[in-house]
Amino acid sequence: SRNRQHHINRALESAALPRRQRPSSVQPNLAQPMKKLVLTLALALAAFAVRAEEVKLTGVHLCCGSCVKGAEKAAAKSGATVTVDKDAGTVAISAANKAAIQQAVDGLVAAGYYGKSSDASVKLNDGGAKDAKVASAKFEGVHLCCAKCVTAVQKAVGSVPGVKANTAEKNAKVFEVTGDFSPKAVLGALQAAGLTGVVAK
Repeated sequence: SRNRQHHINRALESAALPRRQRPSSVQPNLAQPMKKLVLTLALALAAFAVRAEEVKLTGVHLCCGSCVKGAEKAAAKSGATVTVDKDAGTVAISAANKAAIQQAVDGLVAAGYYGKSSDASVKLNDGGAKDAKVASAKFEGVHLCCAKCVTAVQKAVGSVPGVKANTAEKNAKVFEVTGDFSPKAVLGALQAAGLTGVVAK
């Protein structure tokens, strides 16, 4: 019976040997999927870390399709991603950094658009007009793509104390305002209406 038990023990050891070896043979097969998983997670975290900055301008004059296209074109020159909502009067700008967003905003302002920034660090140029009374001043760079734009400009300019008349018309590059008024106040009124420009030299 002792010999019989010895043979049984040897048989059990032989049967158990592949089981002991199995974990080491499986490990190399698991290594590759694990490496891929770790790499995928690392890339996802890196993408999250460099997530784009975003700023939204509100109160922008966007009365028609041409206004929308003009705003998109002006802001997109910086390489930023631009989303214009005509009904809401907003322009959302996203880019890798604030410098690119500021460049996009500067492009909008240069094209005659204006609004309120959701980020205080992103500034809109106010035109730098003087607050002294004048009898006449010419303004340029104001967005005037359609009759509705003209109506908006005339309403804004006409609300400024001392303004008597203006020559704003569709597609005008420059128009004149006359009366006894402050050019700074005229730009302020235009900007409150979502438009802007500068005093022509």
